[in-house]
Amino acid sequence: MKNIGIILAGGSGQRMGNELPKQFLPLAGQTILEYSLDAFQENEGIDEIFIVTRANFIEKTEEILKQHPCSKVTQILAGGSERYHSTLAALKACPETDCNLIIHDAVRPLVSQQMISDCIAQLHTYSACTTAVPTTDTILCSDTTRTTVQEIPNRHFLFNVQTPQAFRKSVLVAAYEKMGQDLDFHPTDDCGVVHKFLPKVEIKIIPGSHSNLKITYPEDLVQAEKLLSVQPRSSVNTI
Repeated sequence: MKNIGIILAGGSGQRMGNELPKQFLPLAGQTILEYSLDAFQENEGIDEIFIVTRANFIEKTEEILKQHPCSKVTQILAGGSERYHSTLAALKACPETDCNLIIHDAVRPLVSQQMISDCIAQLHTYSACTTAVPTTDTILCSDTTRTTVQEIPNRHFLFNVQTPQAFRKSVLVAAYEKMGQDLDFHPTDDCGVVHKFLPKVEIKIIPGSHSNLKITYPEDLVQAEKLLSVQPRSSVNTI
């Protein structure tokens, strides 16, 4: 079964307060995107890599690859305004009848080799999996007005979702086909699509790491630089 890494690099980066999308911002000598690409390039289990970015940043992505070649990259695709549009673009472009898709947010540059390999390994038993870390904060569910507490779930069973997330292509295709019939559903990740529309499919939880942070705000860049200064790239420990 071929393993294809899907690097989602279509974010706008508005919360960073920068015109340049955050995946193209510099981090300790190279772009954030390059760190994620390197992690998948170096993983022995990954056969190919697709990059999905905004249409107007395809040329910039190509320029980065000229300066920083990644031999496993076979396609650079145009995504859309929402995250799930990028996943759909990758599904449509994938020529394999069935394969394993390991989907990763480009703005998680400190993903470890262990996380990628664990995702691939779990697809021998499960058809969907996600990295995640146990929630350390108490989580509140509000009422519909977002002003008062409706519920306080038991933190023991709560996790913060990360990427990579991995799927058999056939499962993800089936879930997205069903989602196409529900125009009111707006997913924030691919496991949400599978869980909603294929509820009988078990989604395996794989240990992530608090070091596998998502670059969202300027202070996240500072934290990522600190982590890179004390540990080798792509070797953060899972917890």
